This record gives sequence, C-alpha cells and structure tokens, in this order.
Amino acid sequence: MSRSLLRGPILRRPRAAGSRLSPWGALVPVVALLAGLLFATSGRTAQGTDLRAGEVTELSELIDQRNAVIADQADQLGELQRQVERLTAQAATRNSDVAAAAGAAEAGAMSAALVPLTGPGVVITLDDAPARPDGSLPVNARPDDLVIHQSDVQAVVNAVWAAAADGVAIMDQRLIATSAVRCVGNTLLLQGRTYSPPFVVAAIADASAVRAQLAASPQVAVFQQAVDAFGLTFTVRERPSVSLPAYDGPLDLEYASAG
Repeated sequence: MSRSLLRGPILRRPRAAGSRLSPWGALVPVVALLAGLLFATSGRTAQGTDLRAGEVTELSELIDQRNAVIADQADQLGELQRQVERLTAQAATRNSDVAAAAGAAEAGAMSAALVPLTGPGVVITLDDAPARPDGSLPVNARPDDLVIHQSDVQAVVNAVWAAAADGVAIMDQRLIATSAVRCVGNTLLLQGRTYSPPFVVAAIADASAVRAQLAASPQVAVFQQAVDAFGLTFTVRERPSVSLPAYDGPLDLEYASAG
C-alpha cells in the first residue's frame, strides 16, 4: 500500500440515533470543567505572581524572623545570667556555703567554656569551591563535590580537640562537650543558629600539634583530596592571639545513654 493512501482522509460513520456515549466520552466534559476550575483558582491565588517563588520567599522570610527571635532570646538569656551572677556574688558575702559553691563553680568555668579565653592558636577556614564564570563543573565533579559538608567540619574539629586545644569555636559559637555540628546542604546549624560558608574554626592550641593531628586524620585526608581535586578552600593559619567567646547556651543534657 502506498504512503499517500495511508495518510488519506478517514471516513467516519455517523453515530446511530439513540446510541449511548462510552464512559470515556462522558468523562471528557467533567475533566475539562475541573481543569478550568483549577486554572481559575490558581490564577486568583497567584494574582499575577509566581506561586513557587512566593513559597521560597516566604520560607526565607520565616528563617530571618526565627533568627531574629533567637538573637533576642540570646540577649535576654545573657542578661538573666548576669543577674544570677550578681545575686550569687551578693549572697556569697553573707553565706559561707554559697561562697564555697561559687568558688567551685568558678574553678570549673574554664573547663566548661563558660568564660572567654584568649591565647595563641590557629584559625582554620573551610569554604566551597568558587563558581566558574561559565557555570561549568570541574572534570568528574558533581555539584555535591564542590561544597563543604558536615563531615569535613567535624573532621577538622575532632583533629583540633585531639591536639589538646584549650578551647574551640566555630564562627562566633564556643564549643562544649555536647556541641553538635550539623549541616543542611552547605548551611551549618550550630546551637540554634545558621551559618553560610566560609566556615571559620578558631582554636587556642599549639599550632604544630594541630597540624600534626590534621595530617594524621583519615577523614581530613579525604577532605584534602576534594580540596586538591575541586578547588575547595582549606587553610590553617597560626595566630599569636586568638580570642574565643564564652559559651552562652543551655547546659542541660537532653539525651543520655549508658556507654
């Protein structure tokens, strides 16, 4: 059969009078009506805007609002702590038991990171790989390879603690025994606050001991491979004076288990 015959007009037989519509034929008007209602509702809701963009904007605004609330609550907590310290000092002048307890607490404040600390140490910076002008990726790289991960930050912090650091801070947050490093994408979540790269780890410690522990860590070695292959930032700088803030978060344990 020739190609022209195959594409010729198709003759349809008229439907006999009184014949019934098929189920599919009956559903077509219903589907069309529902689609029209959905389009109309979407148009009224969007009011000429991009619905998806609106959701992203609202989420960003919500994060900013929550960060502002957290900052206000942190200020209130700091003021309450200062009031407690003043009242404790007043009570200690009149009660020997309070004075003894205050002395014991003051002796342990250094180890608990509850006082600011200054001394020689290191400042370590971790950052994502810079974007290329044409938006391309390095050879054999995935987008996930070009960002700092939770495991990278945790490996560096673990190595610094292993170097017998007197104190460690990430960004402006002093770390204590219960501090946890968490990342969502390339955003760092630390003690109720969020941070974007570059991530800065500051430590009061012997610089040579820190470098030795970083070199000995298998996890840091994996991170170093990504640094060399994809251009991430990983710098360790010795500083004659590093200042760490006091930890100002809650001290209560929320979870514990037998070792």
